[in-house]
Amino acid sequence: MGEAKAGQGALALVGMPGAGKTVCADHLQAQGYFSLRFGGVVVDEVRRRGLAVNPQNERVVREELRQAHGMAAMAAISLPRLQQALQARSHIVIDGLYSFSEYKLLNEKLGAPLVLVAITAPRHLRYQRLADRSDRPLTPSEARERDMLEIERLEKGGPIAMADYTLLNERAPADLLRQLDALLGALGFSP
Repeated sequence: MGEAKAGQGALALVGMPGAGKTVCADHLQAQGYFSLRFGGVVVDEVRRRGLAVNPQNERVVREELRQAHGMAAMAAISLPRLQQALQARSHIVIDGLYSFSEYKLLNEKLGAPLVLVAITAPRHLRYQRLADRSDRPLTPSEARERDMLEIERLEKGGPIAMADYTLLNERAPADLLRQLDALLGALGFSP
């Protein structure tokens, strides 16, 4: 891993399910940013095992990966891809940094500054979004169970608490994306 180039960095989107992280990551990817979804590591492994992609199988695989590789599993597995992307680009996006251990590992080993942006929304609104989404919808009870598991077992609260910036997502996606674009402009981030 080489030294970070001047002006280089990674933007990590953190937040609870349904807050709007993927809306932001998709927007940034459409603008030309390299974007890596930590949850994609789990989905890829679920598919590799020939299992159906659903919350139960994702939870089992996520927990097994963390048991095998520690709480920083997604960051450790993804680190070579992130470092490679930073060789070609000034700024990259990480969609869904989950655990405090992942945050610490990336701060130590990424080789570029890490900016955490928490995407937040009221719980009732997040649960409605999760119920309405076409990809992996969750009932309110499944959404609550996932929240509890992510907070208790995945150290998810740490990165949210350590966020450098927080964007509130209570309205239309376009409002959230305007906030995000303004923040990136202020930070001098570009693809």
